[in-house]
Amino acid sequence: MVYRLVIDLNQNQDGHIILTVEQQHYLKRVLRLRTGDRFVVMDGQGSAWNAELAENTAKLLESLQEFTELPISITLMVAIPKGNGFDEIVRCCTEIGVTEIMPIISKRTLVQPSPHKIERWRKIAIEASEQSERQNIPIISDVTSFTNAVTKMVDPSKSGYICVTRTESVHLIQALRKNTAQSIVLLTGPEGGWTSEEVEHAINQGFQSVSLGSRILRAVTAPVVALSIAAAIIENPTIE
Repeated sequence: MVYRLVIDLNQNQDGHIILTVEQQHYLKRVLRLRTGDRFVVMDGQGSAWNAELAENTAKLLESLQEFTELPISITLMVAIPKGNGFDEIVRCCTEIGVTEIMPIISKRTLVQPSPHKIERWRKIAIEASEQSERQNIPIISDVTSFTNAVTKMVDPSKSGYICVTRTESVHLIQALRKNTAQSIVLLTGPEGGWTSEEVEHAINQGFQSVSLGSRILRAVTAPVVALSIAAAIIENPTIE
């Protein structure tokens, strides 16, 4: 098994990685690597190298050419669910290939996460990127309101879809088959769903209302399902 480690760009000093105390502990105590052992270093922005462990550093060897990212950018805008559900959303959606996750506050959102929570989500994204052998770490944006998030995503180069229930909306699969944009935005709601005003506002801003099926999904399940559908169609455009 090849172990992977994400670093900050400023840790790379002329081909030598200055390891943090936490990274040294992870490599030596958790993974049980020894001086001279090799692992993969990633900068989280598309570059990766084979590296050799030294005492408190790692020496970069050859650059790796890896291609595991989705060919189209996907931003996932998620109304924050109760409890620790957002942890699992970040972990699963990072593994699937999301580009950016925007935690949003809607009218029916019941929690207001602290800065500590946001940093935790970013750490989970790093760990999930290492595990799933991604080249890029998804952006975990600061928490924002529904209105600000929707307005921010208004861009003719992007296709936006708001996932709704109990409507006659087209299924996300059918909508994505007609997509020609190089960037997709998926919007999933809170416990209790979107208000009619929120759906109307999103549609007025250029979002298309779509269905994820005839069943009612939990606020934690819906973003994972929506992203899975999008990733499957993007990577297999001829899939039936």
